[in-house]
Parts: sequence; structure tokens; C-alpha cells
Amino acid sequence: MGELEYLITKDFEEIFSAIEKTKGLAKFIAGGTNIIPYMHAEAISPELLIDLNGLEDLKYIREKNGTITIGALTTISEIVASEIIGNKCQILHSAANSLGSPLTRNRATIGGNLADASPAADMAPPLLALEASIHTKRGGVEGREIPLDKFFIGPNKTVLAEDELITQIRFSKPKDSARGIFIKLGLRNSLAISVVSIAVILDMEGQVCQKARVALGAVAPTIIRAFHVESKLEGGEINENIIQECAEIVKEEISPISDIRASAEYRRLASSVILKRAIQQVLKGEVL
Repeated sequence: MGELEYLITKDFEEIFSAIEKTKGLAKFIAGGTNIIPYMHAEAISPELLIDLNGLEDLKYIREKNGTITIGALTTISEIVASEIIGNKCQILHSAANSLGSPLTRNRATIGGNLADASPAADMAPPLLALEASIHTKRGGVEGREIPLDKFFIGPNKTVLAEDELITQIRFSKPKDSARGIFIKLGLRNSLAISVVSIAVILDMEGQVCQKARVALGAVAPTIIRAFHVESKLEGGEINENIIQECAEIVKEEISPISDIRASAEYRRLASSVILKRAIQQVLKGEVL
């Protein structure tokens, strides 16, 4: 590792000016739970680390007119402790509570978890099921709103430009008729990286599913939506036959790999079993 400069500032313009000068050799750091291990492994070799923790305006959780907004520098622990998330979006609370150890949750930020773009990121499946959007800021260019389903483009790759910062994550509060659940399968416990994770949200009118959103992690190059499963669930009553069909469909929608945590075959089977269990539990009354 060569010489490394470190910048901490409260000023956006100073941040963007520093990025321009380094010509792509700067990296943002907030909690550091991802970038520091990458540096130790020599997977990245930045010349400048830009510490974002001075940007206090990016640390908040708010609800207004049915929309929940989370600042990018909000820690995972703050999401776990939030009454807004706990009372109105239990699926996101469950995912946050499953992420790593208390020490990791105290440092890791929601913006960093998404920007890292790990296929196994715990926060991404529920946010994808919630149809969240990413809001950004850039130097000299207008920021943009990016639907989360357009944000990830590969393992540890997003559509973000080198000089583009996530400022907030926004999504509509789930309807009162919506029910959802997040299930994570790790090798040992919540400290482990996901082998498979699934977020399911069903908007029910009586026994009929009006809308279904199903997202999976650690089973493809990116976090994915299971569109064919969603289509199968929507527009009718969900019975055991439909659930079993969805369990078979999901095996074809994912494209898992074999690695040190699990084989591709195991991930297909686990995804099928966990999806079936998730839908059954939601129908029993797991409410957002």
C-alpha cells in the first residue's frame, strides 16, 4: 500500500474538488466496515480517503406524507433503534438487526451497505422489495434519483459515478394491508455473510394478493427481484399449490455460484425452501 492521504470535511464542494484532483484514485469512507478490509487485502489502493462523517445532514430517519427517507450516513444501529422503522417497516428493521455484530451495526451505514453492492448485502433485499430509490449528489452536476432495481450492475458495482455520493434512500410506507418478512440464512448465525436471503411483501385484499414483491440476495451477481414469482402470486388467492409452484419457479430465476460458503445447488434448494416458508409465514400474519 502506497502513501495515503485522508480528508475529513463538512463541505461538499471540498469533497468534490478533492475527487477531481485525484482523477479516480479517491474513495469515500463512512463506517469503514467494507473499505478497510478491502485495503488490507489490497483489493483497492486509493491515494485519498474522504471521510464523510462530517456531513451531519446525512444522518436522519424521517417520515412525511407516507414517505420514509433515510439519510445515507445513518448507521444500521440507528435503523434498528428507530421507532419509525420499527413501527412502520418491520421488514427493514429485521434486516438491519441481522447485519453483523453490534460493533459492525454501530459503524456501518445504510449508504455504505448499498454502495458496496455486495450480492449478499443484508439491507438491499427489503429495500428492493419496498421499491426504494437512491438519491445522489455530484460535483458540478445535478444529482439524480435512481430506482434501486436499476442501481446494481454487478458484484460490487453500481451505476454511481466516481464523484457521485448517495445522500438518501427513500420509499413509500407500506400499506396497512401489506405484510412482509425478511429471512436470512447464514452458515452459523447473524454474524455470518448471507448464504441466501429473501424479502417478501404481499399486499392482500382478503384472501387475494393484489401486489407481490420478492427480492433475493446472495443468489446472483446482484440483489434481484423474482419477477416471475411475483406474477404467479398476484391476482388471485395464494394456496399451497401456488406456493409450491413459486418454490420451483424461483430456482430458475436465480443464478447462484459455488463458493466457500455454499454450492450453487445448495443455494437453489435453500432459496426454494426459504421462499416457501416466507410466503407461508406472511399469510399467517407477519405484518409490516
